[in-house]
Amino acid sequence: MHTTEYFEQILEELSRAVPFILHEEAERMVNGILEAKKVFVAGAGRSGLMAKSFAMRMMHMGIDSYVIGETVTPNLESGDMLIIASGSGETKSLTPMVAKAKELGGLVSLVTINPESSIGKMADFSVKLPGSPKDQSEGNYHTIQPMASLFEQTLLLFFDSVILRFMEKKGMDNNTMFGRHANLE
Repeated sequence: MHTTEYFEQILEELSRAVPFILHEEAERMVNGILEAKKVFVAGAGRSGLMAKSFAMRMMHMGIDSYVIGETVTPNLESGDMLIIASGSGETKSLTPMVAKAKELGGLVSLVTINPESSIGKMADFSVKLPGSPKDQSEGNYHTIQPMASLFEQTLLLFFDSVILRFMEKKGMDNNTMFGRHANLE
């Protein structure tokens, strides 16, 4: 098979993912962001990279957003929101963050394949995305892609969709956001 044929199959897998995402769960995340004082994101590996890109877009919209673990990340306080990106919902390094955020009065949202996971049970709410776990012998969503690639790609596109919905609710456009784009590059 050629590279472009694989690309077509990946796009087809992504388009099949859309009906599995519940509008109500996505809207709850958008509203949580609208109401939060500050928004924190965390994830491990490639899911963490997708979460970082989401934090960047939120910053472009004027949202006070931070990536857990960065040197300029402030403290989480009551009224803040923590968004966890974890396909399994079992990522051991993220579990203590969720517990601490809850203890401090933060709202916790998990974006995951598995909302019934350990982190899902601690979170205030979850957004379920389709995808195969890293170990594809588990789960029932099959993909040609290795490990959790489908989840990670869906995660990035989902986060971009949340941004578009937020822009719509706030009456923002691309020009509004571009004014906050980095200018020392």
